Amino acid sequence: MNDAPDRLYNLLPVVYRQREFEQGGPLRQLLAVIGEQVDLIEDDIARLYDNWFIETCDDWVIPYIGELVEYQPVRELAASDKDLPGNKVLSRRREVANTIAFRRRKGTLWLLEQLADAVAGWPARVVELEHRLSHSRPIDHPDHGRGRTTDLRSADALDLIGTPFDKLSHGLEVRSIESERSLGSFNTQNVGLFVWRLKVYSATKTPAYCLEEVGNHCYTFSILGNDVPLYNLPVIEAQPTDIAGELNLPTPIRRRALEARAIVDGIAHTQTSERYYGEGRSLAIWAGRWAGGDPHKPIPAEKIIAADLSDWRYQPRNGHVAVDPELGRIVFPPSQIPEHGVQVSYHYAFPADVGGGEYARPVIIPPDCATYRVGRGMQFTHIRAAYEHWARDRPTNAVIEIADSGVYEGQIHVELAERQHLEIRAANRTRPCIYLLDWHASRPDALSVTGASGSRFSLDGILITGRGIEIRGNLDALDIRHCTLVPGWSLHPDCRPRRPLEPSLALADTTARVCIEHSIIGAIRVIRGDVSANPIRVHISDTIIDATSIGAPALGAPDSVVAPVVLNASRSTFIGQVQVHAVELAENCIFAAELLAARRQLGCMRFCYVPPGSRTPPRFRCQPDLAEQGADALAKSEGLSATQWHATREAEGRRVEPQFFTTNYGASAYCRLAQTCADEIKRGAEDQSEMGVFHDLFEPQRVTNLRIRLAEYVPAGTDVGIIFAS
Repeated sequence: MNDAPDRLYNLLPVVYRQREFEQGGPLRQLLAVIGEQVDLIEDDIARLYDNWFIETCDDWVIPYIGELVEYQPVRELAASDKDLPGNKVLSRRREVANTIAFRRRKGTLWLLEQLADAVAGWPARVVELEHRLSHSRPIDHPDHGRGRTTDLRSADALDLIGTPFDKLSHGLEVRSIESERSLGSFNTQNVGLFVWRLKVYSATKTPAYCLEEVGNHCYTFSILGNDVPLYNLPVIEAQPTDIAGELNLPTPIRRRALEARAIVDGIAHTQTSERYYGEGRSLAIWAGRWAGGDPHKPIPAEKIIAADLSDWRYQPRNGHVAVDPELGRIVFPPSQIPEHGVQVSYHYAFPADVGGGEYARPVIIPPDCATYRVGRGMQFTHIRAAYEHWARDRPTNAVIEIADSGVYEGQIHVELAERQHLEIRAANRTRPCIYLLDWHASRPDALSVTGASGSRFSLDGILITGRGIEIRGNLDALDIRHCTLVPGWSLHPDCRPRRPLEPSLALADTTARVCIEHSIIGAIRVIRGDVSANPIRVHISDTIIDATSIGAPALGAPDSVVAPVVLNASRSTFIGQVQVHAVELAENCIFAAELLAARRQLGCMRFCYVPPGSRTPPRFRCQPDLAEQGADALAKSEGLSATQWHATREAEGRRVEPQFFTTNYGASAYCRLAQTCADEIKRGAEDQSEMGVFHDLFEPQRVTNLRIRLAEYVPAGTDVGIIFAS
């Protein structure tokens, strides 16, 4: 028996315990009840001590501690200390904990960088723009470091013009640095806070793509064959008071920054800087035993040359490799082609954890699950071998897990029995690529899945290129999580799709319930022979559905027929037309092209952008409806004519159209809303965040919070402006 309930009873003398035992133990039972209450009181006393500290206190104590230090919240937060979904920057506990430390450092420049990270979660660099201002100096007191003309011989300084690291002198600007539209940077009282909003993601020991159309000695870092700028893996500053430099921030790597001068035997040579290059750093290249190298180590830095490979004409000398970090290209000597392939590690930028990538994601493990691991040093080296072993075992629940970021070529045709579940997933923090090749001329080469009643198929964390996925049969469910099905199947070097009219997901005569989340998918085609069957249900959240052009169907059926689909969408962006049977619910979404729902009586749409001319269920606070209602009210109040009223409505509709940095998959700013996009879209969601796939970044709230905090801690006599470096 546990001694804890009897701790009071054990304090009694033995003679009383013996006598009490002879009477059946009533006193022992009474003291056990009293002991339970004593434990509760002691726990409460201990909890009171913990509540003195912001790190350990209960949620209800946070406002009281905040009041003690005169903490002023920047916005109305949730009732508890729990962060909003996907948003780590609105924690009241963190804000209160930093209040006193920040006040002690008020007025220092490096504190502004810490504020950007603590309040908005963005790395930043602060620059006193007064020191970049050109001005005349007295002859008796010259200052050779300021106000001078540009040194055209300093190529590195010229390369930094217009960046946060610009060291040259500029003319005076009279516009306010605090303007959100047209800011003026260079003035005597201005301080610029440059922030980087794009995240840096890794690709570790993945094969490089041989661009045979240019030459068998030409490669790209991206396995898709497109140009991708390489980004720096940031390192922490040596001292907290240091102003962040180029190596401390997620910046794209410049060609000149990648260069380093080395002297060997008294002769100056150009090689790659070891600040960026090497295993565990920003980039590295392996080429087996090429040029007598060690296959287990990357090519030495002294054999890597930074070069401009925009036209692929540069040819390095034998024993050396040319790298263009701004385009993500590699060129070997034409006479020394690597025979055993090329592997690369590098870093690229993207706004959020969407699509396949080496980031932490929740992994769902089915009960009683058989696992077949694929990868270097694993049970299987090819997906096909793992699938054949699974087909022989026929377990009810199974997972084929890929343990590295390699590329796996071949064809997969999955056949599921009744109530059978198969998942193909990537191990956490890996991004494997399934490359579907055009091997068969007599039939399609898609990854095909055929299922019986009650069966399920799942994809998690996979990048699929070369072809799409085809689903057939009476599956119960198809789940796609954190995956990328490349829009247009594959890419040209300039990120244009090679097969823009081909779908990435084909649902052919299937009854599967489709659930897609945190993914990037090309067009979805639904093919149904039996028109009398019930429509399938498609749930899409935090996802980009990209038909590669506005005029193409993103979700539809062949020959522009309405797809037998009941759509449920949230926080997603659709590039292309959507033609479905019904929309059960759409909220916080952007439909860049017309939406056609055959049944308007079913469902509703909330806080979405839907182009004019769309056929939808009832809409609530959608755009451009609200903008047009404002134009109607203006026309009525000012007595505009019918022609003027119509022109005003059209102008308002065009003003609130979503504007993107780019809609080409493969670009770093893919599907991000542009700075010139209307606030009705950037703050048009139900919680005043932006509509579309990047809703959960809560960027409008981050910017607002940061502006308020900067006003509190800005150095005296200066104006601070937020400048977006990415």
